[in-house]
Amino acid sequence: MKVTEAVRSRKSVRQFLPDPVDPAVIREVLANAARAPSGGNLQPWHVHVVGGASLANFKALMAARIETASAGEAMEYDVYPRELGSPYRERRYEVGEDLYRSIGVAREDRPARLRQFARNYAFFDAPLALFCSVDRQMGPPQWADLGMFMQTVMLLLREAGLHSCAQECWARYAQTVGAFLALPPERMLFSGMAIGYEDPQAPINGWRSTRVPLETFADFDGI
Repeated sequence: MKVTEAVRSRKSVRQFLPDPVDPAVIREVLANAARAPSGGNLQPWHVHVVGGASLANFKALMAARIETASAGEAMEYDVYPRELGSPYRERRYEVGEDLYRSIGVAREDRPARLRQFARNYAFFDAPLALFCSVDRQMGPPQWADLGMFMQTVMLLLREAGLHSCAQECWARYAQTVGAFLALPPERMLFSGMAIGYEDPQAPINGWRSTRVPLETFADFDGI
């Protein structure tokens, strides 16, 4: 698979098949993804891959935690700016509407929307989960490095015939995740990721989020 094909076919899959993933494939993907760039070669990422009985235990733990703390836990960072302005607010609105429309959930059906959002915490039935954490001393430049690392992981997963869904929603339960993974105090949860084989029959996987035209975000000077 060419890099262009991997980029174009990557999407956030929200329903996975139960088919297991070869651990050797994940190890190879992560080893290759470590070639992602990082300022000063800090390589600030640290990952935990969870599957099998451990993942089942964690899903049960999260189901119980959501019951006792449905609003989440203390957030260590804002996933989105609190006062999200235009045009970003409209883009976020559009992708949400497209997602719920694909599964026939009306805008006013808040309970159904919440149930779908809660599917994040079961990794959309994916057989593997990945958590990425970072040392607390790191700043925005190193967080950008984490994004490049995770994007590299997702593209290599496509090359291997797999799909993924990056999940910043885990910031809402960072303390529970940290305790389960036994993260040391100096390490902070950055993001999660569901990994597996796409269920091609699931309606929620049948749509693609839009992208604005090149002219909207790119300026060219002298070329």
